Amino acid sequence: MIATATVVLRVQYPEEYPEVAPTLDITTAPNAPRYKDLDVQEDKARLLEPLMASVEENIGMAMVFTLVTTLKDSAELIIMERRQATQALKDIEVAKAEEEENRKFHGTAVTRESFLDWRNKFKQEMDDTERRKIEEKELEDKKKRVVKEEKKLTGKELWERGLVGKVDEEDDDGDDALADVKSLKITA
Repeated sequence: MIATATVVLRVQYPEEYPEVAPTLDITTAPNAPRYKDLDVQEDKARLLEPLMASVEENIGMAMVFTLVTTLKDSAELIIMERRQATQALKDIEVAKAEEEENRKFHGTAVTRESFLDWRNKFKQEMDDTERRKIEEKELEDKKKRVVKEEKKLTGKELWERGLVGKVDEEDDDGDDALADVKSLKITA
């Protein structure tokens, strides 16, 4: 439900009306809700001013309809001005917030010196990163070599994989091995 401004125009007609101006007063309706953009008590002088000008223009004629129309126009003008002022304040706040937000995107101005400083730092970071990668790779390679050296197969694993040479059953006693050694001749 939209609240509407309610203004009561009290008109007292003198006996010589319309040759004499009526007495005018503006109030609010009893129990009427307060309208945020128009306060009849505060704006009374501003609302009566155009009415008095309209009374002077219409002396000698019936003028109540003209007065009501003038009062309505004056009230609408006040309401519109206040709404525009409120909107202008909101626009200013939005503009300030937008300017503050845009300020985030404005960094340091680039000069020759600032660029050279940045470039040197960047090169240093890249060198450090490259050195770290090389050290990590060397460490990883070292770990792989250590793992390979430490990983010796047990006899069972050698047997299961078929890496053990075939042994003749007859050579178990070892006598043939001694005979072979004795038959070796060493010449100088």
